[in-house]
Amino acid sequence: MKHILTHLFEQKSLGRLEAKEILINIALGKYNHSQMAAFMAVYCMRNITINELEGFRDAMLELCLRTELEDYDLIDLCGTGGDGKDTFNISTLASFIVAGAGYKVAKHGNYGVSSSCGSSSVMEYMDYKFSNNSDQLRTDLDQAGICFLHAPLFHPAMKTVAPIRKELGIKTFFNMLGPMVNPAQPKHQLVGVFSLELARLYAYLYQKTDKKYTILHALEGYDEVSLTCDFKTFSNSGEHIHSIADLGFEKINPKTITGGSSVQESAAIFKSVLKGAGTTEQNNVVLCNAAIAIHTIKPENSFADCFYEAEESLLSKRALTSFKRLVS
Repeated sequence: MKHILTHLFEQKSLGRLEAKEILINIALGKYNHSQMAAFMAVYCMRNITINELEGFRDAMLELCLRTELEDYDLIDLCGTGGDGKDTFNISTLASFIVAGAGYKVAKHGNYGVSSSCGSSSVMEYMDYKFSNNSDQLRTDLDQAGICFLHAPLFHPAMKTVAPIRKELGIKTFFNMLGPMVNPAQPKHQLVGVFSLELARLYAYLYQKTDKKYTILHALEGYDEVSLTCDFKTFSNSGEHIHSIADLGFEKINPKTITGGSSVQESAAIFKSVLKGAGTTEQNNVVLCNAAIAIHTIKPENSFADCFYEAEESLLSKRALTSFKRLVS
C-alpha cells in the first residue's frame, strides 16, 4: 500500500485493473486501517477517473453475494448521498410509491455516513430486519413489490471499510459506487448523484451497459429532484435539462424538504407521507422522483402520466400497504 499511496500522492491515477485489484485487497483485509483511511482520503482531494471508478465497480460486483433475482424485472432508486442537504429519505419513500404502482423494486441502501440518516438507518429504525437470503428477498418482492438490499450484507468491501467511513464522517468514493453495485443488478435504474461531473462519469459507464437508466442531478447540488431548482438528466435518450416550471411546479423553499438531521425526524416524515399526512412540498418531491423512476421503465409515457401513476399509488395507500407488507 505504501507504493500505491506514493503513486497517488504524486497526482498519478490508477488503471482499471489496478483499481480493481486494490479494492479486492481492501475487502480481503490486506491493508491496515490507517492505510485504507489514507487511500480513501486521496479521493476527497482529487477527482476520481473513469478507469478508477470502473475498476472499483468491477471489484465490488465480482465479490458481492448474488441475489438470484434475475427473473424479476427490477428497478432501483438509489442516490449517491453525500450532497450535504439533510433532506428526508426521498428516494426510499419514492421506492415504496413505485412498488405500490405495481413495479418490482430492489432498493439498495446503507447507513448514513456523511449524513445521520441513510436509507438503512431509517428502515432499521422502523423495525425492518435486513436479510441477504434469496428466498426471503423473493417473498418480499412477491408480497410487497419491493425488497431492501442492505449493502454490507452483500459487499464484503463495504463491511471492511464501514468503521473507517464512520470515523471519517465524510463522503468517500464508496458513495460514488453505491448505485452501481446493486447486487441484484436491476435492468432499470434511477441514479441520483451529488455533482454534475459525477453524473457525466456515470453516464459514460451506463452507456456501456444494456440497462434502462436515468442519472439525475439537481443543479443546486441535490442528488434527487428537489423542486428547489431545475435538474439535469442523462438517460438512454440523451442529456436534458428539465425546468420544474415546465413540469408544472413552482420552486419550493429548501427548508420544506429537510428532515434528515436525525433518524427519528426522518422516520416521522417517512410515515407521515405514506399515511397521506405529508405536506404538499414533501409529497410533490417524492412523487416527482417516483415519476422519473416510472418514466425510466416506460420512457414512451409522458412525465404527467408517470406522475399520475405515482400519485395514485400514494393516495390509494398502495404504497403504504407495500411498506407494511415489507416490514411485517
